[in-house]
Amino acid sequence: MKIIIPIYIGVLLFSSAAIYGQVETGSLEKQKDSTQIMYYIVEGDTIAREMINLDEVYLMKKVKFMTEEDQRRYLILRRKTRKVYPYAKLAAERLTTMTERLKTIEKNSDKRRYTKLVQNYIEGEFSEKLKKLTHTEGQILVKLIDRQTGRTTYDLVKELRTGWRAFWYNTTASLFEISLKEEYKPFEVIEDYLIEDILERSFRDNILERQAPASPINYLDLVARWNKKRVNN
Repeated sequence: MKIIIPIYIGVLLFSSAAIYGQVETGSLEKQKDSTQIMYYIVEGDTIAREMINLDEVYLMKKVKFMTEEDQRRYLILRRKTRKVYPYAKLAAERLTTMTERLKTIEKNSDKRRYTKLVQNYIEGEFSEKLKKLTHTEGQILVKLIDRQTGRTTYDLVKELRTGWRAFWYNTTASLFEISLKEEYKPFEVIEDYLIEDILERSFRDNILERQAPASPINYLDLVARWNKKRVNN
């Protein structure tokens, strides 16, 4: 049986509230002291529970714009963010896999060989698409890589050297004019805050697949911070 609580989208830069989401459940009943108690079995589990834990989601309000130009810029940012996020997600996944794998490899020659295999996979999958990124899309991607991996693209290139150096400097020519040291700071930079808002809305609408950032970001605290800045200004 699915327990579903609908989520309505309502106004950015105002308060948001947490509500519960959706889980798959089954139920069975047991008599205890003449009181009917409902037990639940969560799909994939074998233990009956009196309570079930639901994923927390946010009641997000509709974005409100001061001008048509603000709306236009937001929509452009949304399109670009949704376009490049999958690449940042892939980078985080491959980095995690590669890091764990390299820990088990003793010989440096074998490590270089494995790193090259990962590089070739990424290039074969996305190089042609990445070559077509605009300057702005490339900069957003650099920020999102920092969000997902906890390290700037510059640090990754420096650390992993040959594989990622070729990937960023040779394969992705459009990134030459981009600062690879750019960090993701949604609590400080308004564009990064808007990117985070776009991501949350895209996750809620199943447009993008959620991947936890390297460092937790409390969306409610983020909204509250920018609401306060808005009021003070």
